[in-house]
Amino acid sequence: MLLNQSKHHLFVMTLLLGTFTMSISQSSLSTAYPTFMAYFQLPASTISWLTTGFMLIMSVVMPLSPWLMNNVPFKKLYLSLLCVFAVGTLLIILAPNFPLLMIGRLMEGFSVGVLFPSYQSIILSITPKEQRGTTMGTVGLVMGSALAVGPILSGIILQFFSWQAIFLVFLLVLITVFCLALKFVQSPLQTTTSRLDFISVIMSMGIIGLLYFINGITAMSWHDYMNWIVLATSIVLIILFVRRQFKMPQPLLRLDILRITNFDLGVILTSLSYMSLITITIIMPLYYQQILGLSPLWSGLSLVPAAMLLSILNKKSGQLADKIGFKPVMLIGFSMFIAGWALLFISSDLKNVWVDILCTMLIEAGNSFSMMPATTLGANSLKDELIPHGSSIIATVRQVLGSSAIVLATVILGDHNFKAVFLTFMILEIVAVYLVIKIKDYSHEVAD
Repeated sequence: MLLNQSKHHLFVMTLLLGTFTMSISQSSLSTAYPTFMAYFQLPASTISWLTTGFMLIMSVVMPLSPWLMNNVPFKKLYLSLLCVFAVGTLLIILAPNFPLLMIGRLMEGFSVGVLFPSYQSIILSITPKEQRGTTMGTVGLVMGSALAVGPILSGIILQFFSWQAIFLVFLLVLITVFCLALKFVQSPLQTTTSRLDFISVIMSMGIIGLLYFINGITAMSWHDYMNWIVLATSIVLIILFVRRQFKMPQPLLRLDILRITNFDLGVILTSLSYMSLITITIIMPLYYQQILGLSPLWSGLSLVPAAMLLSILNKKSGQLADKIGFKPVMLIGFSMFIAGWALLFISSDLKNVWVDILCTMLIEAGNSFSMMPATTLGANSLKDELIPHGSSIIATVRQVLGSSAIVLATVILGDHNFKAVFLTFMILEIVAVYLVIKIKDYSHEVAD
């Protein structure tokens, strides 16, 4: 269902405002860890579960998104997710202890996990193919800038207010979004009632175990057999989940669409782009503090120029993709990644903050020319009714590989070995360029 221009614009803007607010919550707490540790008298390993738990619940509910979109009118689903997130946020603000804080955080993660693939599916479905590059450029602006802005925003708020003020800002914005959604959000897709396959849902829990293992790998003892049991069990569950999806007539997730060349390349490329983006937003504040001696506030503010450039270029790159095609645009983006990581590797001995900021800007600019074009390329190779499944697959794989990137960077970093991190991610993006070259010219090949 395509909407007229004014309704389309208001619909998309309302969706993106809510998604932007929820996206910021994903990355905003890293700056506040010391504050939480002092407030609740807990170690960093416990406080880190505010991010880890959020990510785990978010990842495991992503595969449910296509079923929910098929069975629940989108307006009702979106309003429900806003309510769940708002109640969780209110619980966090009022929480007298860490367990209640954690419950509120898990409620937020549930909402974000369902919303991320859902809103992309809706936007793609209501946008003509020839305009999807531009529209998804705006979507990329929201995802990319929110990831970069989160630590900056929380750092500024904590300079003047208590940690509860971070969540109060989220709550006030979401109340506004809820009011706007009542008027402007519609349910453009037809729904059909279908049975939820609980066996597939249980098997998908393997994603939680896998991410738990990945995120704990830097702190675990290699002689702790329980960790290996968790990993083995998770892998078995994921294998069973995949086999079941291929055998069922109405699977929870249409994994068979990964057989389409442009779609599976889109999944890999958007993940490789996200891996560099999330790594640069986490590694560079550490670099600024540990190598250049900047304060946490200034290390956060040093990311502002890159975040601003990312925001400016996302829509421009989408417009360019609609004009000249996704392949050349992605070649530009991944070449920027390679150049940015290479320059960081070469110039890190200079210890010049301005050079490092320019390199960071180049890397985040590369994301604006790669992540959303890759996502749109994948979606354009699918029939409209398969887009929810495609968006869910992309979001889930991107989340798993994004988490893996953080662990990979942390392991390689060791004792301030930043140059090795820069070199590793440069090599990953060289691989990405090879994959971009393999993209077929856009065709109308779709899954049956």
